[in-house]
Amino acid sequence: MPSTQTLSLTPRKLTFAQLRQVYDSPVQVSLDDSAYKDIDASHDCVKEIIARDKSAYGINTGFGLLAKTRISDDELGLLQYNLIVSHSVGTGERLEDGVVRLIMVMKVASLAQGFSGVRREVIDGLIGLINHDIIPHIPAKGSVGASGDLAPLSHMTLTLLGQGTCYINGKEMSAKDALAQAGLEPVTLAAKEGLALINGTQVSTALTLRGYFLARDLVATATVVGALSVDAARGSDSPFDARIHEVRGHHGQIQVAKAHRRLIAGSEIRASHTENDDRVQDPYCLRCQPQVVGACLDIINQAGNTLLIEANAVTDNPLIFRNEDGPVAISGGNFHAEPVAFAADTLALAIAEIGSMSERRVALLIDATLNGGLPPFLVDNPGVNSGFMIAHVTAAALASENKSLAHPASVDSIPTSANQEDHVSMATFAGRRLYDMAQNTATIVGIELLAAGQGIDFHKGLQTSKLLTKAHALLREKVSFYDKDRYLAPDIEAAKQLVLSAALNEHWSELRADWFLQE
Repeated sequence: MPSTQTLSLTPRKLTFAQLRQVYDSPVQVSLDDSAYKDIDASHDCVKEIIARDKSAYGINTGFGLLAKTRISDDELGLLQYNLIVSHSVGTGERLEDGVVRLIMVMKVASLAQGFSGVRREVIDGLIGLINHDIIPHIPAKGSVGASGDLAPLSHMTLTLLGQGTCYINGKEMSAKDALAQAGLEPVTLAAKEGLALINGTQVSTALTLRGYFLARDLVATATVVGALSVDAARGSDSPFDARIHEVRGHHGQIQVAKAHRRLIAGSEIRASHTENDDRVQDPYCLRCQPQVVGACLDIINQAGNTLLIEANAVTDNPLIFRNEDGPVAISGGNFHAEPVAFAADTLALAIAEIGSMSERRVALLIDATLNGGLPPFLVDNPGVNSGFMIAHVTAAALASENKSLAHPASVDSIPTSANQEDHVSMATFAGRRLYDMAQNTATIVGIELLAAGQGIDFHKGLQTSKLLTKAHALLREKVSFYDKDRYLAPDIEAAKQLVLSAALNEHWSELRADWFLQE
């Protein structure tokens, strides 16, 4: 059943709010009428170029190293069809629905700018898939992120042609049957159109946008949980003094410190040890949260800037322009996804570091020499009970795994197409691995949430702050106090899902008004 949510697309004006809406749930989209004039004019240019009877890459020539092979006019449609079926070579699990919706919406936004030479029927065909929530089967693996995301975008295009398989409401069916059920006609490709559909960075960008959305949620939630850990460990709020952070000047650091001050404000636990506390300084995992998590916020914003530009970009090849003496197809390299690869690698650093600091706070909270008087491993009768001993081991394992996954993908390259395409970005993998990293970090932060909540409960008779009490209450709605050893894995999963839901962020959204610079 088509979604009732509506989204009007204006080329080069996609916003993060719109992209998040597309990722989160099915949408109905429409294209601004003004775009069709440019679309038609661009297709007319392609027809003029063909009529000149001169070679133009991708229009009447082969592809890659076969660019010197001239194709006769009567085979131009076949050339485009063969391109799609021969390039549909992806492997692995299918991309999730939200990612595929992002891919299709961004492809529409790119083609609709009138530099790709496709007919309006092609763009309307993609809009038809989106509006009927027809999700092409796109395998996750098989793109190197240069010359476009060729294989995955070819699988997307197969559905447009009425071939291959797709999904409606999670049910797999043939594309032919899905189109017929929706009352849509398969598209027959004309000159240039197959290449325009599969050249581009939309898959890499969609995968990295997913990582960006997750990173935004994680950096906010980790700040709440980190503040809860400070109070649980009877830490000091002095390191969050605004003067410290203003003299350094970093946006993220200033914002995270401000959040910690507000989150801890009014805590009875904090008030109980402002005097006669012989500890001079807290360990870095408590004290340096603004410096570390704030730096994560800054590079998340940096990545977001790149991704918003790319989501609105034209990234196929060749591109169609009109000179004074007529139309021209100019070959370039906008399909090279190096900016996206760098953005994905940047997000990987942030996601890994958020988890790394969180793991260190778990280690502190279970250590009776550092945790401000809490029992060893956060459980009564330690020895008989192991408490959070091995929960920390899980956090450590995931933090270590993220270190390997955070290795930059963008520094890798492997030549393809008989060395014609001799440097590639690996942006597709760079974006894809962010999901696994975010799941790992969400689990680590979930374990910290369990540990910090446990610590707060041990401060009997003393309340934490109002904001942190709300966070603690949300946890206790899902997981009860750990009074003795029990099957702990379900608790960890529940806490992880609470972290992923971003529900902990809802009570202090006003404190994050200035966090994300692209809003």
